[in-house]
Order: sequence, then structure tokens, then C-alpha cells
Amino acid sequence: MTTYRTADVDGFKVFYREAGPKGGPMLLLLHGFPSAGHMFRDLIPLLADRFHIVAPDLPGFGQSDMPSRDSFRYTFDNVAKVIDRFTEVIGFDRFAIYVFDYGAPTGFRLALRHPERITAIISQNGNAYEDGLSDGWTPIKAYWQDPSPANREALRAFLTPEATRWQYTHGVPDPTLVSPDGQNLDNFYLARPGSDDVQLDLFGDYKSNVALYPSFQDYFRTHKPPFLAVWGKNDPFFIPPGAEAFKRDNPNAVVQFFDTGHFALETHAKEIADSIRAFMR
Repeated sequence: MTTYRTADVDGFKVFYREAGPKGGPMLLLLHGFPSAGHMFRDLIPLLADRFHIVAPDLPGFGQSDMPSRDSFRYTFDNVAKVIDRFTEVIGFDRFAIYVFDYGAPTGFRLALRHPERITAIISQNGNAYEDGLSDGWTPIKAYWQDPSPANREALRAFLTPEATRWQYTHGVPDPTLVSPDGQNLDNFYLARPGSDDVQLDLFGDYKSNVALYPSFQDYFRTHKPPFLAVWGKNDPFFIPPGAEAFKRDNPNAVVQFFDTGHFALETHAKEIADSIRAFMR
């Protein structure tokens, strides 16, 4: 059974899904843009017989608090700080992380701060190398270099329902396999008042993640955590060289590709769950 809970993280409400035996190996699932913990709705039941799973909604996403930009700066450092405290509040002291998209720089920050807490890393299209950034990042990089109103406004194209649909279906050989449920819920959250500027702030701050790539890579080299990359090979944002690059710093990393796109769980939840079970055995 999956339960739906809210944790009080120093006054910040973090909504999360929880499943699996309390004494089982702990697994923290960290979602990406523009989604929330609901992106794991198919994966959780496939792993909950063995793992104690928690999937929070990141600050500003899903059912977690989305405070005003005047009271909370939407940076990846601040997002990671909230999730770091969240793990302490719920008693997650040693855990594996499953990271996707925005969940990767969030989870990798946790690993930098507390390497002793991380038992393994599963990266599903969660990037840590410039090799993995496609040309799709060009307009966002332009905003990093010149945060002008015009460059910020240009990024609103990523926040439309059509863009969300494209993220879910691009690179999927049979788009009829992609349920509309996840993308429609994402669009509901994106349409909330103030959500657009929250997301534009995070687009701008993503450059802080790229600046930390060398630190993430040093962590992989130094600590060599058990590492599994499960990658939708047709992802328009995070391309396969980014997955292969993990083996440069952690030669024992396992890299597997699936014939699908960015939201690989929409079409390959069972295959990815099987890979995780085998890897974590």
C-alpha cells in the first residue's frame, strides 16, 4: 500500500508518497521538471515489496509548499536544503537515491554533504556531465549568459501544455503507450498562479548545477557509490553521452539504455524496476 503524507520541515510543508516495509532498504525517489512524486506511480508498486520507498514533491512542485518568491529563493541549493532536512525529519539516515532530471542535482548535493548516508545511486536521465547536455539547452544557456527580460520571456515556451506533452512523447516509438494522466497533472500544477516565475527562476539557476558538475564527478571518483544509470536513449535534453560519462569517474557504474524518451517510466517502468532489483540485489 502507498500512503500519502505531509512532513513539517521547519515550517515548510513537504508532501510525499511512502510505501514498503519500514525495515527494508531505504530508497529516496527524486522527481524532475515539470513533474512531482506522481511520476513514480507505476514504479513504486513494483519495488514496494522489498524497499522502504519515499517520494517527496520538491519545493514549489506538486502538493508541497510553493511559497512566494519574496519569502523563498528558488535555487537548487535551497531545494536541496529542504529535501536534506526532510530526510532527517522522516528518519531516512542511510538510503539509496533514484534521481531524474531536477532530482539529480538535488540528490547529488545530498551526496556531497553526506556521503556516508548514500548507499547507492540510480540515475534515470539525471545528468552530471556537460557531455549530456543537448542543443535543447541553447535558449536556457542564453538566459544564463544574459538574464535579460527578453531571454527570460523566451523560456515561457517550455511552460506550455504543448511543451509538456512534447517532453512526455518525444522519442517514444509508440506515443499511444504514454498515458495523458501524468502530463495533465503537470500542466495543472504549472498553471497555478506564480508557478511560471518559480520555474523560470529554476531555469536560470540551473547554471549552478553545471558549475557543480566537477564536484559531483569528484564525489563519484572518490566514493565510488554503487551506480546504475537507466536512460531513455531518445531524451531530447539529456543525451546518452551523459550516461556513459558516469563510467569515466566510476568504472563500476552500470549503464543501460531503453528505447524511449525523457520520461522513461511512462513506458518502461517494469524494465527499470527489474534493473533496480537486479542491481540492488
